[in-house]
Amino acid sequence: MSTSGEHGYPDTGQTRTHLPGGDPYGGAPRRTPRSSSRSLITVVGVVVLLIAAIAFANRGSSSKDGGAKARTVEPEAAPTAPSGTRPVRTKNTGVPTGFAHTAQGAQSAASNYAVALGSTSMFKRDSRHALLKMLYTSDAEAALQEPMDKAYSAAFLARMGLDAAGNPPKGSTFVSRVVPVGTSVRAYADDKAKIAVWYTGLIGMAGSNSTDPVTSSWKTWTFDLRWSGGDWKIASDTQRNGPAPVPGDDKAAASDEISKATEEYGGFTYAR
Repeated sequence: MSTSGEHGYPDTGQTRTHLPGGDPYGGAPRRTPRSSSRSLITVVGVVVLLIAAIAFANRGSSSKDGGAKARTVEPEAAPTAPSGTRPVRTKNTGVPTGFAHTAQGAQSAASNYAVALGSTSMFKRDSRHALLKMLYTSDAEAALQEPMDKAYSAAFLARMGLDAAGNPPKGSTFVSRVVPVGTSVRAYADDKAKIAVWYTGLIGMAGSNSTDPVTSSWKTWTFDLRWSGGDWKIASDTQRNGPAPVPGDDKAAASDEISKATEEYGGFTYAR
């Protein structure tokens, strides 16, 4: 993950992680934390969510195909029709896990991981640690935890309108979501995959006294996945801006409408 300030995620070394500081979503320039705060964390790519991605596109070939060497796959549009394959068997603390050991399974994993890393859970220490431990390889998680904690400092949270524990003011709703639009398999082998997730992110504070309204951004989050312990794990991830469509003529909703929508509409489990 790259640490930029796009989504509020700074770079922390090996696994490029976008730590908060700019755009929580790993790169959506919004103010910085949002839109372009770097790519949110790579790990977290989400730091601010805007998260921080997903639905997977392409290649559903079995991980057992002959095997061994990683083969580069030219990005291509994936079928729009659902495959009919069940994307996941279980959920761990609300996050889908147990994806198939196939290219299609890797795409489903990347999409759901982007959603988790782009959520408000990244702004709270305990839930952030749980996500890093669950979604990243042990080496990546160990390298990311301290940098992420520093990135999600009290000062950073205050800039987002949150208290030191990551909670919004009474009467306000903090919004941080990643909504995958599509995925692409960039490379695939029996034990590893590179999956790009194109997504739109939302981030900001909805409330009558908010000075940081909820805004949207478009990003592409690329995950280097490894098959480990019977599931796909993130070894590293990076984000970049776009591609972004031309804005429409929709009238911006009032803050209370956004708060209500956030509470009424839940998220999805994404699949190819």
